Amino acid sequence: MTEEVVTLTKKDFESGEEARWCPGCGDYSILTAVQMLLPELDVKPENMVFISGIGCAARFPYYMRTYGVHGIHGRAPAIATGVALARPDLNVWVIGGDGDMLSIGGNHLIHALRRNVNLKIMMFNNQIYGLTKGQYSPTSEIGKVTKSTPFGSIDYPFNPLSVALGAEATFVARTHDMDRKHMQATFKRMHEHKGAAFVEVFQNCNVFNDGAFDGILKRDVRGDMLIQLTHGEPIRFGSEGQLGVAVNEFGEPRVVEVSAVGVEGLLVHDEHRADPTLAFALSRLANSPTMPTPVGVFRDVQRPIYEVEVQAQLAATLERNGPGDLAKIIASGATWTVE
Repeated sequence: MTEEVVTLTKKDFESGEEARWCPGCGDYSILTAVQMLLPELDVKPENMVFISGIGCAARFPYYMRTYGVHGIHGRAPAIATGVALARPDLNVWVIGGDGDMLSIGGNHLIHALRRNVNLKIMMFNNQIYGLTKGQYSPTSEIGKVTKSTPFGSIDYPFNPLSVALGAEATFVARTHDMDRKHMQATFKRMHEHKGAAFVEVFQNCNVFNDGAFDGILKRDVRGDMLIQLTHGEPIRFGSEGQLGVAVNEFGEPRVVEVSAVGVEGLLVHDEHRADPTLAFALSRLANSPTMPTPVGVFRDVQRPIYEVEVQAQLAATLERNGPGDLAKIIASGATWTVE
């Protein structure tokens, strides 16, 4: 008897709960992009789980008709690691903001990435704390005046992609909330990756940090300000393809005029390069969203998956020693020998 083929739709992934973000918030467009994409992934809602921490982005699981966990501040990657280890059959997504993931959750994030746990991590970066009403975050620019920095922030901000690449994440990408097609293509690539996948989403907070990304995302400037990364192709951009990226004598990527160096002088993007050095350098090309900024996939490589390796160790131990007796161990005394 053949199994009935069920065609999923966006509605199958909608919880029915009213999405409650500020009117005009970029989170709405990200939610819609995800819900419209999921039916294409051939994963049933009951085989997916969305895990979040605290913040505006962390409301996400409430609006998904999947399993979900609304965790505590910064701990979403740690909770998700436990889920992935216990249930490697599930498709585990992690949702958080720049404050949640890079402040109190910074350690949890980098260790999930370095271990290469099979997680799909989406970080909504609006460069501000939104839920708690507008304090500066770990990605806020120097000089940012907020309720918690009335004289301007003196903290040097994190570059989220540089953090992820420094932690040796096997998939690193960037997209933004103004382009649904680009978001869906990026999220699909993230889903297809086996291992720790990290995607930064530029997301506008129209109440506490409105227009933070206007310098690169307004429709009339995108052509000259967004650098689309395409594997195997020279990195070229501009409304007329007049600009590109080349590497100087120090190995640093720099924006150049194509007419000055020729197409042959441009850097060819290689997202599958095993060494993350070049991807890291590309992540440093723009130190603020007022300069030409790369978007797309920076890195996509393969490495042993953490939970697969753990399960292999458990299977080998079981084969060698047979099943254990937990009750016997607990009642055996204060110490025991592990062989």
